[in-house]
Amino acid sequence: MSALPVLILLFSASMKLIKPPGIEEGFNHLGYPMSLALGLGILELACTVVYVIPRTSVLGAILLTGYLGGATATQVRVGDAFFAPVVVGVLVWGGLFLRDQRLRALIPLRR
Repeated sequence: MSALPVLILLFSASMKLIKPPGIEEGFNHLGYPMSLALGLGILELACTVVYVIPRTSVLGAILLTGYLGGATATQVRVGDAFFAPVVVGVLVWGGLFLRDQRLRALIPLRR
């Protein structure tokens, strides 16, 4: 379950770093200058790497929650569908819940 959001986030970060044709239109649509692409790509990549490392995965999930919250707010602000960053966030925490005993102990599911 953790692999899917990691792949999505790595793809998204790489697009911000590579800057293929069409990404500038996306940034303009969202109301952000293209000059932010590099910083956002590095931030997204760094948060994802922190999430992938088992010892820092909880911190990574917290950082990704903030990042994805900003993405959700941006989508809402421009009137686009905002379910994609929400679903990725749910997958981040769901995957972490399934692979980290500490989190399951902290948030037990009742039967």
